[in-house]
Amino acid sequence: MSSHSFYEADARERIRGLLDGGSFREFVGPARRIISPHLAQLDQPGAFDDGIVVGAGTLEGRTVLIAAQQGQFMGGGVGEVHGAKLTGLLERAIEVRPEAVLLLLDSGGVRLHEANAGLIAISEIMRAVLATRAAGVPVFALIGSGNGAFGGMGIVARCCTAVVMSEEGRLSLSGPEVIETVRGVEEFDSRDRALVWRVTGGKHRYLIGDAVQLVPDRIDAFAEAALSLIDAHTETEDPLQALDQAHAQLGARLQAYGNCRDGLEVWKLQGIADAGQLPLLDTADFLDAVKDRSLPWN
Repeated sequence: MSSHSFYEADARERIRGLLDGGSFREFVGPARRIISPHLAQLDQPGAFDDGIVVGAGTLEGRTVLIAAQQGQFMGGGVGEVHGAKLTGLLERAIEVRPEAVLLLLDSGGVRLHEANAGLIAISEIMRAVLATRAAGVPVFALIGSGNGAFGGMGIVARCCTAVVMSEEGRLSLSGPEVIETVRGVEEFDSRDRALVWRVTGGKHRYLIGDAVQLVPDRIDAFAEAALSLIDAHTETEDPLQALDQAHAQLGARLQAYGNCRDGLEVWKLQGIADAGQLPLLDTADFLDAVKDRSLPWN
């Protein structure tokens, strides 16, 4: 495991830092040169891995399948090949039954250059995630990257068994710029970076229950969190019962926080003392400050 920054690493560095040394075997790697058929038609540069690395390896001896999106290529946008590689990895998980699938998300959503193909790919990924979980293989999303998980990949993240985030990570459906464009700056000021992180950032997502663990910005911290989730995982609950429980939780959240326009308002309603100080705390101090928080659906 590597103690280097998860945020600053690229896709392959994150995988190498997470997994046991020498255990990673890449599927459909750059040497295969399977690239997007659409980008060249639009005079756009391509990438031989189409912005995603997929393969198999071990984490402290546990067998895992893993995918890492390359945020530096088109913002980690999902296109036809990118989506097919991720869907194929999940379908393989049903066949080989690893102890978990790890998704290292770094994406703004669908690649606009191949919008229709990207949208179809997102739907296929979502279906594959749910099928993998139904087969008893957990799928964990790890989010601590520059692009975070937005758009379709934000939906994919919430389809996963569990989400792990760092403070630097972000998770949402619509990005701040999209909200501002559609609804106006009065609704959401995308230039207010503090507001953006109070609404989409890892601390907020942890406090409202979207992320089950908040970890420091270190690759080894994400690895330890994934390991703990693998070892603790049991897929024994009835899917319909789990769905009903999720609906009840979302209903309770909407009732409790539906009128809030800022993360600070949510945190105050949770009874957290000095909520305004939370963004200033490092991860360890933050977790200590909120360890006794009371969520309305608990």
